[in-house]
Amino acid sequence: MDLALWIAAGLLAAVALVGGVTKTFIPKEKLASQHGGEWTGNVGAGSIRALGILELLAAVGLILPAALDIAPVVVSVTALCWILLMVGAMVTHSRLGQFKLVLVNLAYLGLAAFIAGGHLAA
Repeated sequence: MDLALWIAAGLLAAVALVGGVTKTFIPKEKLASQHGGEWTGNVGAGSIRALGILELLAAVGLILPAALDIAPVVVSVTALCWILLMVGAMVTHSRLGQFKLVLVNLAYLGLAAFIAGGHLAA
């Protein structure tokens, strides 16, 4: 099970890293023009950047604490926070009628739940 948790955490950290870099460094106008980024049209650039920074922190929080064996409970806390983030993303995308993206977010939520449960049980 340990290997499965590492794989799940690595996948979710990669998703968080890509999303974080995108939201932090790509201009709002360019994000809004791409499929899946329509939600940014009604959100301030600072809020988008804040979400990006949170995703970058999540990428770190999913890997480093367990890898360094320093406060490994942070991995579970990060995964639980990711679940909250995905609930918000699912609500946002469902309001825009983007149900495929809702399913993608649901898959990420499931990965995060697996990680949180696996680390809390260990």
